[in-house]
Amino acid sequence: MDTLESKLKANEYPGRGIVLGKSEDGKYAIAVYFIMGRSENSRNRVFIEEDGGLRTQAFDPSKLKDPSLIIYWPVRELKEAGKTTTIVTNGDQTDTIYDGLRNGTCFSRSLESRTYEPDAPNYTPRISGIQKFTGSSYSFSLSILKSDPASDSSSKQPATLRYTFDYASPRPGTGRFIHTYMGNGDPLPSFDGEPEPVSLKGDIDGLASSVWESLNEENKISLYVRFTEIESGKVTTKLINKHA
Repeated sequence: MDTLESKLKANEYPGRGIVLGKSEDGKYAIAVYFIMGRSENSRNRVFIEEDGGLRTQAFDPSKLKDPSLIIYWPVRELKEAGKTTTIVTNGDQTDTIYDGLRNGTCFSRSLESRTYEPDAPNYTPRISGIQKFTGSSYSFSLSILKSDPASDSSSKQPATLRYTFDYASPRPGTGRFIHTYMGNGDPLPSFDGEPEPVSLKGDIDGLASSVWESLNEENKISLYVRFTEIESGKVTTKLINKHA
């Protein structure tokens, strides 16, 4: 099984990425989220931790052009009786999932009202994940909403392909990696296939450092790593912004 770092080094432009998994010692649930960008508007961002979650913010507000697809909450946490759910996404569908779960709708159905991003010709996929904690039990799910390349060419927009992947018994030291693009290009090629299995090594500082160093230097923007102790629910985070 490839390491997460080797996957990142082999891809100049994975875009935005989510990794969910479990630490080598089995004690921690791991969530990794990173963003990359090619345009000035996309690169003009930083991560800010707030209210137990994570939001994006313009590094230089005077240069912000279109906030619609770059300013959002990538991470939110929902606490209910006896269970906690951590939501990680690459867009404002974080709020859609949060509201759906709070109202008793499951993860996949909460996303039925959403499609890929309206940024033709790329039609960037919406990638989302949830980590579910109930007592000492931990599981996670990943989703992708992407454009259908086989759609009728006469239609104004491609149809939406919807995939959800559930992982009930994560193995220690492993994770699943889903990202928006298969590589650089024009238009950008959407992620294809199932979330990629990857090995996860090291503590939070070591993992964050090695992942950050593995991202393409020109295109990387921000990285967030979250370790949740499965037994206690204690959360430790590590955040790195290129624009410090």
